[in-house]
Amino acid sequence: MARKAPAKKSKAYTEGLKLRRRWMGGEYVDRAFRDADDFTIDLQHYVTEHGWGASWARGGLPLKTRSIMSLAMIFALNRPRELEIHLRAALRNGITRAEIKELLLHGAVYCGAPAALDGFHVAKRVLAEPERP
Repeated sequence: MARKAPAKKSKAYTEGLKLRRRWMGGEYVDRAFRDADDFTIDLQHYVTEHGWGASWARGGLPLKTRSIMSLAMIFALNRPRELEIHLRAALRNGITRAEIKELLLHGAVYCGAPAALDGFHVAKRVLAEPERP
């Protein structure tokens, strides 16, 4: 069965897809859609339209601020897979190692040592990867 496209590509979807590709990398976004099946494709469309289009692309805050906020929330929610993905995007988009370190240390106060240990573990692995374009 062929995967369906969203019923109607809204402005939020179109802007979200552009920003998602820019921020996360075209290869990552292409893979997310390619790996989606009939069960998960609607989630890819939802994240594109609502997460990236209606939130990230709405303006009002610099993208760097949104990225730091996202990292902090993902860290607080203890979502290591998403933290890894967003750390790579943050580095590619100009957030520094020092800023990541401070975010994780600051988060330790509010989220606890176990979250900080996990966060630093994920960040150390991502920071050791070769730089990507």
